[in-house]
Amino acid sequence: MYCKALGNETGRPTLILDIGSLLGSLVGDTERNIRQALRRADAMSPCVLMVDEIEKALSGSSSSTDSGVSARLFGTLLTWLSDHTSDVFVVCTANDVSRLPPEFSRAERFDGVFFLDLPTQAGRELIWPIYLKRYGLKAKELPEDRDWTGAEIASCCRLAAMLDISLKEAARHVVPVAVTAAESVEKLRTWASGRCLTADDGGIYHRHANGEPKVTRKISRASTN
Repeated sequence: MYCKALGNETGRPTLILDIGSLLGSLVGDTERNIRQALRRADAMSPCVLMVDEIEKALSGSSSSTDSGVSARLFGTLLTWLSDHTSDVFVVCTANDVSRLPPEFSRAERFDGVFFLDLPTQAGRELIWPIYLKRYGLKAKELPEDRDWTGAEIASCCRLAAMLDISLKEAARHVVPVAVTAAESVEKLRTWASGRCLTADDGGIYHRHANGEPKVTRKISRASTN
């Protein structure tokens, strides 16, 4: 969704690179497929190139169980990220960046590694109207939505419209991922603290002891006088 919006804002086509579909059954197929896909991205520049859930494709790059295919695919992609001169803006998403090889996210391959935390209250207030409008709902009062994601807000609105019940009633059937995967969310927040930029605001992402995200802003060069 973000990449499509970015492409629309910048007037660029958005390309999706599905690394899993590049894996071939014959020797050399995978390497040929990744090179061909990257050449096509170069040819279509300027463009936005999105690779979704990249850790699932590259987390096994150090394994020898596939005769080195993953390692060669990884090497080809790394070389292209470092050397390509075409105007291709690359965006990769990962549910767990810690599974990626460290050399993948070093400087000059990517401009930044951002941690996208659960939406803040301000963020959720912007999401609700989108789905209320989509499902033709009008709400005088919204349900308690602490730690909800956009998908859970969408689910609540869909259930309310489908079952013809209030949003508060529909919210009783929504269990947020912050509850179902609390340990995983906490692990990711701990890993990202101090290592990543925050996607919500400028600066480095840090995590408060009370569980709320904190942002350390970069010092501005502008005069304070």
